[in-house]
Amino acid sequence: MLISLRQLEKSYPQGPARSYVLRRITLDIQPGEFVSIMGPSGAGKSTLLHILGMHDADWSGEYHFLDTPVHRLKPKDRAELHKRHIGFVFQSYHLLDNLTVYENLDVPLSYRNIGRKERQAMVADILDRFQIVGKKDLYPGQLSGGQQQRVGVARAVVANPQVILADEPTGNLHSAQGKEIMELFKKLNDAGTTIIQVTHSEVNASYGSRIIHLRDGWIVDD
Repeated sequence: MLISLRQLEKSYPQGPARSYVLRRITLDIQPGEFVSIMGPSGAGKSTLLHILGMHDADWSGEYHFLDTPVHRLKPKDRAELHKRHIGFVFQSYHLLDNLTVYENLDVPLSYRNIGRKERQAMVADILDRFQIVGKKDLYPGQLSGGQQQRVGVARAVVANPQVILADEPTGNLHSAQGKEIMELFKKLNDAGTTIIQVTHSEVNASYGSRIIHLRDGWIVDD
């Protein structure tokens, strides 16, 4: 099992009571799945994604990732697990504006114990795979939205993560660019990468094999 959640909840104090963002989430995701999380605004979709991505540690319940109990890990170990296995794609690209495309792709590798030669080879490979070799010395501001998101996806996969988490990955793109990004995800998934995306788009969800609907923090359909 890649991901296993048991009775996961997230809430905030609100006066004497608590306001729940996620309620009793129990969920298993197998390696190689392509899962879409859907639901209205405020349903808890992005919150769930950030908990899966280990960006958010303030929740209760159990979360096992590759049989590791995330709920018991110290922050440092959790960050280590995240860096080793998870790639994140954001709606607003989140590229570092003062770095070139090449340098942006090198950043996730610099967090790992990888020698310079090997890092150069990995970046060269990903530039080639994503057909952005010609853009490697440009800065994000010199690219179109679609190109920036292509670099965002390349950065998420450069270190060969087991799972890619994508939060509305085509939200800022027009439909042709969005289709290109979804085709990239499909290719990655066909090659064995697990993908979990939050999306409002039925079209984007149709690229996957499973749709989980959230409403008011509950899973209402899987």
